[in-house]
Amino acid sequence: MLTETTPISDIYLADEKAQLDFAATLAKHSFAGMIVFLQGDLGTGKTTFVRGFLRAMGYQGVVKSPTYTLVEPYQLPDMSVYHFDLYRLAEPEELEYAGGRDYFDGHSISLIEWPQQAQGYLPEADLLIELSYAETGRHLGLSAATEAGKKLMLRLVGD
Repeated sequence: MLTETTPISDIYLADEKAQLDFAATLAKHSFAGMIVFLQGDLGTGKTTFVRGFLRAMGYQGVVKSPTYTLVEPYQLPDMSVYHFDLYRLAEPEELEYAGGRDYFDGHSISLIEWPQQAQGYLPEADLLIELSYAETGRHLGLSAATEAGKKLMLRLVGD
């Protein structure tokens, strides 16, 4: 899925507010067609991160994990954002059967939790975010695999 990534930046997020703030920074620098993989153990805040991203993009409704529906679409004034949770996929090709390819149209943003569950059926991610526990906060590992992702990463770690 991710090949030839940039070196990982490790960012400490002291609390949920810091996690939401970083997600808002990502939203500020986001672009149409952006694909972000969100990885980490259960409970590390992948959906919390998506909520912070969507709030920064202007979405005010409920943000829930699409664990059972696989994808939750959010229509924003300028574009669509798709939040995938692939945790429950038994086989990677289930994403293909569910019409997963249709979401990656180059005009929307895709935030994908548990991307390893659909390995081989997802386009390359611009950014990979790995969340892990760190005392009362989280570590956020950040790497990029595309040129657009590398430019975005430089903006993110520079903010």
